[in-house]
Amino acid sequence: MKVSKAQVQANRAHIVQTASVLFRERGYDGVGIADLMAAAGFTHGGFYKHFASKAELLAEAATCGFAQGAARADEMDGLGFVKYYLSREHRDARGDGCTMAALSADAGRQPEQIKAAFASGLESMLATLASKAGEADSAESELRAQRIVVIAQVVGALMLSRACPDDSTLADEILEACCADVLTRLYSRTKPSSVS
Repeated sequence: MKVSKAQVQANRAHIVQTASVLFRERGYDGVGIADLMAAAGFTHGGFYKHFASKAELLAEAATCGFAQGAARADEMDGLGFVKYYLSREHRDARGDGCTMAALSADAGRQPEQIKAAFASGLESMLATLASKAGEADSAESELRAQRIVVIAQVVGALMLSRACPDDSTLADEILEACCADVLTRLYSRTKPSSVS
């Protein structure tokens, strides 16, 4: 039975979505093609009907994850977004969480195609942060540098918190300290004690 073009596209999108979640949960090397296709409800042999290589899927899955993160950020104001990003809820939801925090270390060891997807995702995060701070998405060097520092801090904080044991006091301290610091810098009129 021949599958329609629309169904082929829907199947591919489902594979990409499944891969996006699995890669964030397990890392790029923690998911084989056979496991991925089984999780998506397809046979292993069907993979190459949709993708030329695993690298192609890695890049598309990263782009999918960044789009999901941007959609989530659009639903919140700046204060709410930072509080959510540096929360235990986000930390513990790897599969649904930030692609940058889940896979940056892995992406650094991948082909240029994946690195390009991460660079594009980072540019999107910078634009989101600018809009949440009420700034124009300008390339003004000082404002852009400040946004880069904030993103590096929140992504790094989430990564460090995840590296600690789940029930560790330190894991929570990292999130709380960085959240207070970021909110104080972004919203200079807000005192750290009122944003915790």
